[in-house]
Amino acid sequence: MISFSNVSKQYGKQVLFIDAGFQLNSGEKVGLVGPNGAGKSTLFRMIIGEETADDGVISIPKKLSIGYFRQEVDEMAGRPVLDEAIAGSGRLGDLHHELMDLQHAMGDPDRMDDFDAVLDRFGHVQEEYQHLGGYELEARARACLHGLGFEDEQIDGDVGALSGGWKMRVSMAKVLLGTFEVLLLDEPTNHLDIESILWLESYLKNVKATLLMTSHDKDFMNRIVTKVLEIDGGDVTTYSGNYDFYVRERDIRETNQAAAYDRQQAKLAKEQRFIERFSAHAAKAAQVQSRVKALDKIERIELPKKRRIVKWDFRIPGRSGDDVAMLKGISKSYGKRAVYRDFDFHVRRGERWCVMGKNGAGKSTLLKMVAGVLEPDGGEVRLGASLKLGYFAQQSLDLLDKELTVLEQVQMDFPMEGLGALRNLLGVFQFSGDEVDKPIQALSGGEKSRLVMARLLFNPPNFLVLDEPTNHLDLATKEMLIDALKDFEGTMLFVSHDRTFLRGLANRVLELGGEEHAAPMIYSGSYLEYVEKTGREAPGVHN
Repeated sequence: MISFSNVSKQYGKQVLFIDAGFQLNSGEKVGLVGPNGAGKSTLFRMIIGEETADDGVISIPKKLSIGYFRQEVDEMAGRPVLDEAIAGSGRLGDLHHELMDLQHAMGDPDRMDDFDAVLDRFGHVQEEYQHLGGYELEARARACLHGLGFEDEQIDGDVGALSGGWKMRVSMAKVLLGTFEVLLLDEPTNHLDIESILWLESYLKNVKATLLMTSHDKDFMNRIVTKVLEIDGGDVTTYSGNYDFYVRERDIRETNQAAAYDRQQAKLAKEQRFIERFSAHAAKAAQVQSRVKALDKIERIELPKKRRIVKWDFRIPGRSGDDVAMLKGISKSYGKRAVYRDFDFHVRRGERWCVMGKNGAGKSTLLKMVAGVLEPDGGEVRLGASLKLGYFAQQSLDLLDKELTVLEQVQMDFPMEGLGALRNLLGVFQFSGDEVDKPIQALSGGEKSRLVMARLLFNPPNFLVLDEPTNHLDLATKEMLIDALKDFEGTMLFVSHDRTFLRGLANRVLELGGEEHAAPMIYSGSYLEYVEKTGREAPGVHN
């Protein structure tokens, strides 16, 4: 269906692809992986024709319909969310809105002279719309938007009133509703909560379109893809299997390549010694020349690329009291909507609470009240003795000084620390080489998240309150963070939609009720035990 053959691409001195090749076949579900800057987004843009290859052949059928979800928010305003979602759904969306315009035209007294022409056009459009399944489109659109977390009042409300994250969900709905033969999805889970991720998993498993996607959610990749394309160092390597298979197979290939390299180096050294030993012997001249020519023809095996993932060793935080946070009789409302009524909650030293709940259940509200960012309407929030609290939320990104570079920011934060220690800290969070001199105003959302997390954990508090700490983090950084936090000797209260993070860290679960039940429910066990006990990975979403 889509094939790259001997494709090369570079920007200035940055080489992305060198004689790269792969094939995307009809109906395949493929994961695209590789380090930041390897060329994943460039590959997407070459498929849709926004970029061209410097060399090689990109083969794509002319009439192939491609839907592309990317990490950019379109301008949206002036119509309901439902209409906006339908508008972007390819040919069906165009027909839907043309039918609406034609219906208005037929009822317009000023256009009575065109009535016959409008009626004729209406008949043709209606026939095509019906043939393509258009009359089920609105129902499908509502179901899709519900799956992505929208409530009915949002669906019927003005799309312009939504935040950037919610507009991103509308952009995704546009792509999912279209009758596309190929779906390109660039980090589709970035702005979704766990309930919406689980819905999207189910949807993509059953979709008939060919799928090529990137994702920093390992569980999401494992459950959907059956093939992985890895971009690294200019090459595209194909692995047949899910993400876990790719990791295992890559490690085996690298081990075999390293062994082959060692064997070849030993053979080359032996031949080189023979040449040096007998180069001055006339009787051996023919043999020497023969071996020199043979050496020149040998294709050299390269050592596999080293993946540098630095383990972070925490400085041990000071010990807090046994009682860390005590909430008594808490009430909190937004307008007429009561999020908490007479709510009691107790966090003890060493506990790692993950907070679960649907949109609007009050997850972020709880963390803000514990962190002192938000006051409850009633009741009391008390923090324990000897407590140093560290709070991470997306708003924390705004606390960075845009006028500074990455290195200057941490030097300002920790003026008594040596340059080596600060560079090591930044290296752990994937800022190495010239990246430490990047201006903060030029950083992506993921880079800002990494920098804020680095600042928070350098001298760690003994009580971490984390609201979606893994948003925008790549898989390598997530795994490093989980590995580091496993050894954290303090207390944690966090919200996360990343199941690897939840499984790796949570030893207590607080499920907030929403519409499921009036009172929050406490599970005194790990996230895995919560899933086994309830039969669901998130409130209201059954396995």
